[in-house]
Amino acid sequence: MKKLFSASLVAAAILFAQTSFAQYKTALGVRLSSSTAMVNNSISLKHFLTESTAVEALFSFGDPLALGALLEVHKPLSTEGLQWFYGGGGYLGFEKVYDPNRKVNDTEVNFGAMGVLGLDYKFANTPLNLSLDWKPELNLVSDITFEAAAIGFTVRFVF
Repeated sequence: MKKLFSASLVAAAILFAQTSFAQYKTALGVRLSSSTAMVNNSISLKHFLTESTAVEALFSFGDPLALGALLEVHKPLSTEGLQWFYGGGGYLGFEKVYDPNRKVNDTEVNFGAMGVLGLDYKFANTPLNLSLDWKPELNLVSDITFEAAAIGFTVRFVF
């Protein structure tokens, strides 16, 4: 009987720890962007490392092809399930360009920094997460450019 009680207590503690850890642990979805930033329409994978710190990986396919990573700090708001967040990271992108001197298509490698500021909402009884963010980008390699108008909306399935 003691073993059953101890096992039940441990299982309840693990279950409580999983549900109280942030609002969710890992989520996968699609991010739609309003601009032609290097990391624009993409697949988004967000994973919480602690209660308030998350890592988000972004993969944009098509032209440009890009991979980005963000470290985000989340702060709760008064509405349950709603948080605001900020952070930064970087990206590596590959863009098709036409070289008029050689008269061929070429691939240009881009590397840069990203910032992020946004709102994140996790529905209480549904494995669904919505996010609205502003993600400006500063391209550093190949051509120095700044994209300030990168607004994104993300829908993710929570695991």
